[in-house]
Amino acid sequence: MGSLDLPQASSFKGGSENFLRDVLESILKTYLRKNLMANTVWELVQSVDNVSYDHFFFRTIKVDGYGIDSLSSFFMDYGYQVGGRLDFPKKHLHVLWLSPPDINVPGEGHGLGNGPLPRIVIAELLVDELSQESQYLKPEGGKQAILSSTLGSLIWEKPTSTDFNQLAKESEYGAWALFHGYTLNHLAFAVHRLKHRFSDVKCVEEYFKEKGFKLNEDGGDVLKVSEDGLLLQVSLMSEKHEVEFADEVTETITASYIEFVQRLVLPEFKDVPHDEIKEFHRREQASAYHIMESTRFTAQD
Repeated sequence: MGSLDLPQASSFKGGSENFLRDVLESILKTYLRKNLMANTVWELVQSVDNVSYDHFFFRTIKVDGYGIDSLSSFFMDYGYQVGGRLDFPKKHLHVLWLSPPDINVPGEGHGLGNGPLPRIVIAELLVDELSQESQYLKPEGGKQAILSSTLGSLIWEKPTSTDFNQLAKESEYGAWALFHGYTLNHLAFAVHRLKHRFSDVKCVEEYFKEKGFKLNEDGGDVLKVSEDGLLLQVSLMSEKHEVEFADEVTETITASYIEFVQRLVLPEFKDVPHDEIKEFHRREQASAYHIMESTRFTAQD
């Protein structure tokens, strides 16, 4: 049998662009299947515009290799590069964000099919900084993190209500990750790429307020604006699900949520023609502190 000459899939390290897009699509479908409110918002945006994503956000727990590296290695194999890091000492969190590979996107490309790829943001809870009572988690199977995310299934055993609530006392972030695992924590639409009803983040805020959605007001305002005024964010509070823990106790906990991000053009690129603006012309670094409160357990109904 002669040698098989495989076509050049792409310039991606590790494989084809199509495979990467399929993985992201599977992660998205699992997230939408598990979160009715997010699915409702996603369908609404899709009905009036060509969907474009700013970032996908994942939560991890730094225990024996189950932190950031358990997910970032996959994306970096497919061309993603480290864009920056953030630390939130009060929350015992470290965050890494990855910029997508430089690919050719057709003018009307959108969604995960042929649109710009989303940034990937991965946070990890620094368990070593918590009390001994919250350092019990010893999961297995971290190398299957990306598979866990596409399936929406836990790698480790479902926690008991006692373990969940013990961790929640110190870190609601950690308790969320303990129960939901590698399921997508939230997606963010790229408002600056939308063209119709949701092409301005202030219009997004007004629309969802009028429709009765509960918005994240942590920090005092629904609209989160960076110090330089170039990054604007609005997020909806996550819905709550009744779940059963391993000890058969039933409680109501938060699920995933959805966000809208508008990145304005940096001052040094203000003279670049509008139709030539690329992502690197816009404000890059994220600001996640108050946005992460969209899954707080203590939010009032």
